[in-house]
Amino acid sequence: MYKLLFLGTSAFAVPSLRALKEDGRFEIAGIITQPDKPVGRHATLTPPAVKVAAKELGISEIQQPAKLKEEDFKKWVEDIGPSCDAFVVVSYGKILPSWMLELPKHGIFNVHGSLLPRWRGPSPIQAAILAGDDRTGVTIMKINEKMDEGPILLEEQTAIHPDETGGELHDRLANLGATVLPHTLAAYLDEKLEPKEQNGSKATYCKILTRNDGRLDWAKTADELARMVRAYHPWPGTWTIVNETRLKVVKARAFQYEKLLKPGTPFVHDGLPCIAATSGTALELVEVQPEGKKAMSGNEFLRGMRSFLRN
Repeated sequence: MYKLLFLGTSAFAVPSLRALKEDGRFEIAGIITQPDKPVGRHATLTPPAVKVAAKELGISEIQQPAKLKEEDFKKWVEDIGPSCDAFVVVSYGKILPSWMLELPKHGIFNVHGSLLPRWRGPSPIQAAILAGDDRTGVTIMKINEKMDEGPILLEEQTAIHPDETGGELHDRLANLGATVLPHTLAAYLDEKLEPKEQNGSKATYCKILTRNDGRLDWAKTADELARMVRAYHPWPGTWTIVNETRLKVVKARAFQYEKLLKPGTPFVHDGLPCIAATSGTALELVEVQPEGKKAMSGNEFLRGMRSFLRN
């Protein structure tokens, strides 16, 4: 049985944690996750998804350092690390220091939500949809000191569905990673799998997303904006300002519209709310959420807020 430490925080990591815990080839010696954080309007202190799952799975050794250099945490991980065959990192959210990489016997392994070296970085799922990629997948890689540049153990591909959102693809890739992780890691530890170096010349990169990244830029084409709406749902969400009011766009459809309108101009077409983009295109607002209100269909929005739009 191989002894592991598991480092993860978000919901993306939970299927991988469950898969390893339920596989008889592995023992989860402990969990490293981020601290509980205040969530929502009332700032309720909320544990990360991995902590909740770990407790459900009966894992009691859970470390939540605010910083990896904390003295007590560093002593703990330096004590337990050398007895571990490997560490597994899935959506942990922090870059590991070099001293940590040397602790486990066979290294540290990561499940990444893209086909590396395409979309190195923290938002590969959104980046793939935003770019119009028709395929993506998960990569099992061995971590080195450079972000997402380590040798690859396995890549598993999947198609991106035409209307798939970032949230939907996130869930599919989380489960796909969990499906291939146990046997891939076991094959490497059994010395039956040789990692392959990445081709750095083909690398592309993505960034940390913030709420401000969700503002729709009407100087883009409607196709680009529709992909953005899909990619950024549910996080960070997409929005625009219509008549000085913030409007969240939950679902949208691009179409050709040859009538000359200034980009960003709201109008009604075939009885539906739309906004003009560039290159003879426009975006139909299929589902929206006005500020301070619940999400509603474009038709509902138009019936209640006709003053927001004009023909």
